[in-house]
Amino acid sequence: MTIRCAVLDDYQGVALSMADWSQVAEAVEVTSHRRHFEDQDELVAAIGDCEIVVVMRERTPFPASLLARLPRLRLLITSGMRNASIDLAAAAAHGVTVCGTASSSTPPVELTWALILGLARSLTAESTALRTGGPWQSTVGTDLYGRTLGLLGLGKIGSKVAAVGRAFGMDVVAWSQHLTEDRCGQVGVRLASSKEELLETSDFVSVHLVLGDRTRGLVSGPELALMRPSAYLVNTSRAAIVDRTALVATLSEHRIAGAGLDVFDIEPLPADDPLRTLPNVLATPHLGYVTHANYRTYFTEAVADIGAYLAGAPIRTLTV
Repeated sequence: MTIRCAVLDDYQGVALSMADWSQVAEAVEVTSHRRHFEDQDELVAAIGDCEIVVVMRERTPFPASLLARLPRLRLLITSGMRNASIDLAAAAAHGVTVCGTASSSTPPVELTWALILGLARSLTAESTALRTGGPWQSTVGTDLYGRTLGLLGLGKIGSKVAAVGRAFGMDVVAWSQHLTEDRCGQVGVRLASSKEELLETSDFVSVHLVLGDRTRGLVSGPELALMRPSAYLVNTSRAAIVDRTALVATLSEHRIAGAGLDVFDIEPLPADDPLRTLPNVLATPHLGYVTHANYRTYFTEAVADIGAYLAGAPIRTLTV
């Protein structure tokens, strides 16, 4: 009997062309879903007959309540080796094997700098004015050279962002709860004495932390109030690290110069969300990891995960 597999949230419709699915075609029938399922009932109706589901990052959460409604599900594959939106304990309890894939940290670094540069030089406003016959040169750019770049987090992504900042001639400072001077020395940046000091002194603050109990809401109203009126906040990590209500209020009242955002509490972002229209926000629809190379890796390794599972020897398994 043919095994059914669903690929969820294939927004660009490229999942089936980014890998050689013929390797599992004799045993598996694959369906790609480009539309995001907002409603759990609708999602269950679409994938309830599937034994295998491939998810893209955290676009569609798999909590215990959903897993309980998918009795035929046996293999759940996520892009990347970490997915906080999958209840791994519940998956194990329901006999669902969860596997992952490799994921490059380079694309999020590149998008981080696209946002920083776009904010610094008002690229959206200037490009729009040029295309629509608006004023010729209406803004004055913010220099990067000699300015301070503050990094919340200095892991794989943060350290690469730091290297680019240093290449621009920026003074790079970093902070996280367990960051050491030795680690900062290895990367060539300064260790901030506190989160507060980093926020008070940085011209650009970029978030590169893993979301968890200690980092959820780490940047809220009091922290945003410490930032300079001329400073910019960039978040390509996880939306919940920055308190959304406080951020919208801060931006609406122009208490900071602006924000570059690639991640949101609700995705896709609702059509009436103020973050879509605030003039001091440069926002992208969670594109940090969305590149040809990453997609090829995700789907090629997803096919390999399926093949290994069918052979009775799952690889790249995720456990609690």
